Amino acid sequence: MLNTIGDAAGKIWQYLDQNGSASVTKITNETGINKNDVQRAIGWLLKRASSQLRCSRTETLSLK
Repeated sequence: MLNTIGDAAGKIWQYLDQNGSASVTKITNETGINKNDVQRAIGWLLKRASSQLRCSRTETLSLK
């Protein structure tokens, strides 16, 4: 599972870098990663890259 979450985190990071801020739903739909893995990957990213990632109250993610 750890590889899956790490891979998903990498895909999400690349998606945000290329497309700018996006909702969890949009990330899920456009990356093909299932919603549970997206949520886990967001947690992983926030823990490891919190100084470079922003998460708003409306679950919109963006790179700083």
